[in-house]
Amino acid sequence: MIHLALVWHQHQPLYRDLGVSGPGSLRLPWVRLHAVRDYFSMARIVAQHPAVHLTINFSPSVLAQIEDYVEGGCTDVAWELSRVPAERLDLRQAGAVLGSFFDADWHNQIFPHPRYRELFEQRRDGRRFSTQDLRDLQVWFNLAWFGKEVREGAVALPGGATTSVAPLARKGAGYTTSDLEEVLAEQLKVMRAVIPEHRRLAVRGQIEISASPLYHPILPLLIDTDRATIDRPGATHPPRFAHPEDAEAQVARAIAAHARWFGAPPRGAWPAEGAVSEDTVPLFARHGIRWIASDQGVLARSGKWGYEAQRADVRNRVYRAEKDGAAVSILFRDTELSDDIGFRLQARDPSEAARAWVGKLKERAAEASPGADRIVTVVLDGENAWGAYGDDGRPFLHELYGALQADPEIRTVTPSEFIDGRADRMIDGHPAPSQPRVFELFTGSWIDEAGSAPGVDLGTWIGEPEENRAWTLLGQARQDLAGDLGAPGGEAVYLALLAAEGSDWFWWLGDDQDSGHDADFDDLFRLHLASAYRAAGRMVPPSVEIPLVPRDPVWTFAAPVGEIAVDVGLIVRTHCPGVVRWTSGTLQPPTGEAVLTPAGGAMAGMHRYQARLGPFAQPGELVLRFECRHPGCDCGDDARCRLPEARVKIRPRT
Repeated sequence: MIHLALVWHQHQPLYRDLGVSGPGSLRLPWVRLHAVRDYFSMARIVAQHPAVHLTINFSPSVLAQIEDYVEGGCTDVAWELSRVPAERLDLRQAGAVLGSFFDADWHNQIFPHPRYRELFEQRRDGRRFSTQDLRDLQVWFNLAWFGKEVREGAVALPGGATTSVAPLARKGAGYTTSDLEEVLAEQLKVMRAVIPEHRRLAVRGQIEISASPLYHPILPLLIDTDRATIDRPGATHPPRFAHPEDAEAQVARAIAAHARWFGAPPRGAWPAEGAVSEDTVPLFARHGIRWIASDQGVLARSGKWGYEAQRADVRNRVYRAEKDGAAVSILFRDTELSDDIGFRLQARDPSEAARAWVGKLKERAAEASPGADRIVTVVLDGENAWGAYGDDGRPFLHELYGALQADPEIRTVTPSEFIDGRADRMIDGHPAPSQPRVFELFTGSWIDEAGSAPGVDLGTWIGEPEENRAWTLLGQARQDLAGDLGAPGGEAVYLALLAAEGSDWFWWLGDDQDSGHDADFDDLFRLHLASAYRAAGRMVPPSVEIPLVPRDPVWTFAAPVGEIAVDVGLIVRTHCPGVVRWTSGTLQPPTGEAVLTPAGGAMAGMHRYQARLGPFAQPGELVLRFECRHPGCDCGDDARCRLPEARVKIRPRT
């Protein structure tokens, strides 16, 4: 029997200044939009396959922001832009709508809807938008983020209510202001259902809900940055940041919040990014966490000589991690199976993809010794992957759960079921005394930093100049405000500092990762630092006001750039792989081309590609042309992703 522990991780960083609430207080809309498309539906979909048991892990920052929407009266900037009647949009607001309301996966969220696609092509071609066009764009940006089932029918919610936007999706165009208000009201209904639906399935015993630390920090780095594993050439440690008390607070506060939302503390945790170290073990144990999970790459680098994590007998077990008399159980995810779902199966037929994945699961599990009682652990993002799947990933998930439920050789389990046993499901227990010990747990995460020596590490969050400047700012703020933490208002100061410790801000800094929205994450990091100083009644240091990342102008179909200054680069960004070519009658050289490379999709789960042109040393004009190389596009006849000839003036520096 193959025991499969499938863990979906739901995470977004904190988009709100903790000192500000109310309309427009969240800078970015991704918590709301993923709640509408993913968070509720990921629970609802598995509920339709009752023999499938799995784990859903939440970062508390996600659920806290959902509460901000449904109970705190908070909204995001895009929500407020949606609510402005199209005829009342001023030039700035209309520009913001045109520039950001195509933030959805082109091939899976825009092109399948005729009116949304028409608006996209209209914007791409530079044609004027009427008031009705703007209102239709406001509606479709919000409609396209609903799950397929809500766009096509009615879905039952906990408590007996239902949600549907099917009539509005069928209407297609010619929307009214009341239509737009109805769309936003349905979004709120879905957000209100997220926590109750998960609680319902947990009480039923079908899912286990685990937690990450409060604001998703890399715990080993909070404990001591000097112990960070970085092995990229040129990487250095920043001035030491060592606040194990903050790591403790991030865990303790997460557990308290989880207990309030779900009626009981979590039994397990996915440490942010699977980042663990020996020092994190007693931290989790002290707060009642019985199991944690990380990546097989961490297991491979643990112990004096490492573990043979490529072997199923070694990888597919529950281990016991210990330090100073404290212990937790630890599972190590199968990297290949996890990444197949997250990154490699999107373009395949859903049924074929599910069958292939289950077949691979069985092949890899069969490598274990005959009769061995093993568990295969699969952990991955439970939200961002689905934008790249057709129909929001629903067909694939139903096919996958159906195949797992029907296969007599596979039993899906939660980690707690496998550790404690569950007689009604014929699952034997594997308690801590019977678990082999993992010695010298390596300080690492699920990812091997790009450009570093082989093997997982922590270099994605530390070691590059931009990352180290951020750690320096954080350390200085922590030092400056230490005396304010016990004063009146100290709780607000501390919460803002904890928010600034989140992993997301550091992930996108440096050259090893690119979100396509690095400036936004830079701004949010420094916003939380500034909020901490303001909560203490102090002036914000000038160093906090200085951006950490370059601010090159970004050209997109939705927000084209008309001119740039000499000696400034231009980033050309699309949702499709391809090549951007430029010509000029005035510049040297007069022609050039650049391949667009993956730039990530920030926390929206969209595929983005970009290339940096220039900087150009003299004034002139660029003529840009884009050649799409997306396998799903017919750019000969259809030309949906074709870039009409675009011109960018290069002006003298003023």
